[in-house]
Amino acid sequence: MKTLSLSFIGFGNVGRSVARVLLDKKQFFKERYGIEFKTVSITDSSATVWDEEIDLREALIVKENFGSLSKWTNDYEVFDLKPIDVVREVESDIVIDVTNDLNAHVWHLQALREGRSIVTSNKPPLAFHYRELMREANRRGLSYKFEATVMAGTPIITLLQEALKGDRIERIEGVFNGTTTFILSRMERGESFEEALRKAQELGIAERDPSGDINGVDAGYKATILHCVAFEPITFEDVILKGIGGITRREVMEARGRGNTIRLVAKIEKGNVIVEPREIPRNSPLAVAETQNAAVIKTDLLGELLLRGAGAGLKETASGVVSDIIRASKIKI
Repeated sequence: MKTLSLSFIGFGNVGRSVARVLLDKKQFFKERYGIEFKTVSITDSSATVWDEEIDLREALIVKENFGSLSKWTNDYEVFDLKPIDVVREVESDIVIDVTNDLNAHVWHLQALREGRSIVTSNKPPLAFHYRELMREANRRGLSYKFEATVMAGTPIITLLQEALKGDRIERIEGVFNGTTTFILSRMERGESFEEALRKAQELGIAERDPSGDINGVDAGYKATILHCVAFEPITFEDVILKGIGGITRREVMEARGRGNTIRLVAKIEKGNVIVEPREIPRNSPLAVAETQNAAVIKTDLLGELLLRGAGAGLKETASGVVSDIIRASKIKI
């Protein structure tokens, strides 16, 4: 039995969902892969809990009842550590970053230098520093996994990296932001942009500050990452970007009258990434509804390959993160 130690950085909704999967499927991972995991540190915005092995179930109870790990003082010592300190000082095999830290690349690089593999759902480090991060991981023979950065748990990254070894990718087109799809879907029912956005926020689909989704930044991050994987490293600054903020209900309804729909579409070709609202036929594979994501990958051998699934959701994102943890364990699957 192989035992791997984990450091969680971020213990919000996604982090806790990952923890629940690790708990609920503990026996499954032992039987299927011959591995078990122990958590040696958990960091949230208030504190770091660090020990030889932390009771994940108890960590979930503390976080959900008291809101922060700093309240957990009975059984574990609580430390005031920044992520850079955690990756330097805590001995772990895999660091799990489920934060939204825009500067996480700094401590990702430090973790790799300390001999720790990375699993992350955090998009900006890759959208701005892909080349540097992958070079460091490859140089040290470590894993740097990021399936959950694009399409949650729908395995587009693994597909591009591992399944299409003989194919040349020619183009990827996709709808990668569930918030904008939800808003545009509601506008097709006659709601105004403001009404649709408010509903998305009430349901937890849109953030309190939705600008990253509305302005196309989130989709731009994801398109950047896909270009890096499918073609060559670029950065987010290379993306041509236009969000849905200027789309009116009239435009949406006129498109519908023509048998079409408007979606925020990313088009990714070698050296060229464009994210913009586009009018597409209602029977297009990209004409997804609610919060679904879809991608059409065109290769020289397979032709067009359609990948469609949930682009958000806690269980769905946890699926991508946990799959990466297992892959980062470097066992034969």
